[in-house]
Amino acid sequence: MVFKRMMRALGVGGPSVETVLTNPNCRPGGYLEGHVQVIGGEHAVDIEYVALGLVTRVEVESGDSEYNTNQEFHRQRLTGAFKLDPGQRHDIPFRFDVPWETPITEVYGQHLHGMTMGLATELEVARAVDKGDLDAVAVHPLPAQERILEALQRLGFRFSKADVERGSVYGTHQTLPFYQEIEFYPPPAYAGGINQLEVTFIATPQVLQVILEIDKRGGIFTEGHDAFGRFDVDYHTVDQVDWAGQLDGWLRQSAQRRGLFF
Repeated sequence: MVFKRMMRALGVGGPSVETVLTNPNCRPGGYLEGHVQVIGGEHAVDIEYVALGLVTRVEVESGDSEYNTNQEFHRQRLTGAFKLDPGQRHDIPFRFDVPWETPITEVYGQHLHGMTMGLATELEVARAVDKGDLDAVAVHPLPAQERILEALQRLGFRFSKADVERGSVYGTHQTLPFYQEIEFYPPPAYAGGINQLEVTFIATPQVLQVILEIDKRGGIFTEGHDAFGRFDVDYHTVDQVDWAGQLDGWLRQSAQRRGLFF
């Protein structure tokens, strides 16, 4: 599958850039391959560098307000400086590493509502930088992430939305300045005590960290509260565990500790 994006760099008569992804689908810890073709314009120019950056949409809390912004979280320079003559074609193959903590955007062939992910091509000529538009990238879950999501689906949880929030999750080994929350509606069996379930994955090369947050439903005379759970998933033994049973047990124990029963 080939995905193309043309951008005209630095105005009329300047060089243009064509980025071609061999396949826009990837997984955390994997890579994207393709090539960037820089085509000379009407006059010779000195290119300072060509770079790629992985960008996602991040929600930022600032005081009493919130706003969304595009944030580049991984960057790779493809070239140093070179001269580009008029009409000359300079082809740059690349293999772009995808960080382990990259948020996922697709589950079971469906795009997660609320997620944006793209690869930006950056070209610098004479200290003027053209970042171009984002080439859409689809990040699919790791097999271990799929096992957890499948277990929630078997328990009856329904996907609501997903977003990426700036900040860190306490008690985890986290390298990126943000984390993803995937939100689910509870099935009827849990709806009496749970308003919403949020799942965060923080993947490393060795283990998948899973953080669960329960938004507890409040009563007439009581406030709702959040309950947190955290566990690690071993990639080598993930298929040996009854994750639906494990998750059901944790959810029930968490609710019972707070006086709720399913």
